[in-house]
Amino acid sequence: MVTGEKDRLNSQSALVCLSHLRWDFVYQRPQHLLSRAAEDREVIFFEEPQYCDIRGAAVEITQPRNGLVRVVPLLPHGISLALARKQQSRFLKEILNREGISRYDLWYYTPMALHITGELLPEVVIFDCMDELSGFLGAPPELRELEQRLLDVADVVFTGGASLYEAKRLRHGNVHCCPSSIEGEHFSQAMNVKEEPADQKQIAPKRVGFYGVIDERLDVELLANVARLRPDVQFVLIGPVVKIDEQALPKADNIHYLGMRQYEELPAYLAGWDVAMLPFAHNAATRFISPTKTPEYLAAGRPVVSTSIRDVVRPYGELGLISIADTPEEFSAAIDREAQRRHDPAWRKRIADLLATTSWDSTWNYMSSVIESVRAEGDSGIVVPFSRTLSTSETGVDAPS
Repeated sequence: MVTGEKDRLNSQSALVCLSHLRWDFVYQRPQHLLSRAAEDREVIFFEEPQYCDIRGAAVEITQPRNGLVRVVPLLPHGISLALARKQQSRFLKEILNREGISRYDLWYYTPMALHITGELLPEVVIFDCMDELSGFLGAPPELRELEQRLLDVADVVFTGGASLYEAKRLRHGNVHCCPSSIEGEHFSQAMNVKEEPADQKQIAPKRVGFYGVIDERLDVELLANVARLRPDVQFVLIGPVVKIDEQALPKADNIHYLGMRQYEELPAYLAGWDVAMLPFAHNAATRFISPTKTPEYLAAGRPVVSTSIRDVVRPYGELGLISIADTPEEFSAAIDREAQRRHDPAWRKRIADLLATTSWDSTWNYMSSVIESVRAEGDSGIVVPFSRTLSTSETGVDAPS
């Protein structure tokens, strides 16, 4: 980072983010918000460790964009839990010294990070609760206890959707509902794509698509049954398979898994879909989700069929902007119904009016103003070391929206 840029960013408190998600994984809420934060303050994005075939602990430091430093602890396989946490805490303090940071806020995505931040003295403690991590597959047993601990010390809590807000607002005195937003101009490019990606171009129409992490939230039985009912429809899924056995995913001639694609590539794929889908299961992992994909699909001009996920039903289903379907028969019928209104100008106008009220810029500006209000009040939280031994789970869960 050049000296002048560093001096400008250091004129105010840095933002130290503790994340269970990788910066170079699916581009979503953390990347959108912290890229904007990095425009006027230094951001340290500190990830959970990667375990490697190395002898001693190391750290990988990169700069994905101006103003933002990514830190990945590299720890040897077989390291004890206590030593792993000690090394992460040491790396965290060393990066603050390396960057010359003396004033900073702590921004948590995972309560598990409380194990390594006990000696830090932040000005403001922020919990951006984007998911109910305790409901995800493989969640550590202690996660609920740690979340309560984080709620006790946080100055402000943001939630990634209305359902999470309702679940947290009585557990903290300063909770703000900040649903994930969109970059409308980015996704609207789908309406002007001239050339499809080669791997999708070879798939026959009519296409129904999904992008996102493919994990326990996907209703594999629903997908298999809808594909069986509709051999005339091609089902395209884009995204990495995480935490579930890839061999357990439904296989059929009309189901196509294209793997992970970059955020910049998504509009080109969306352009080739007749309908976009959200075939989520109803389980602990989906109870509080607020999929960013819903407004992104709509911004791309794609009609949507979703299962009855609460934060999708409200507002999109209740406003009649998408179809809600939970059985294979309902989902099949909804695909035909939604495909008919892709070129409906009245529907497009309603979508445009709704999406004009939201953007990642406005979401970040609001969140930033709340943080600065907390700072102005001088009511900052200080994370103190634990006074008792907690359980021995090693890391948080990789559970993106």
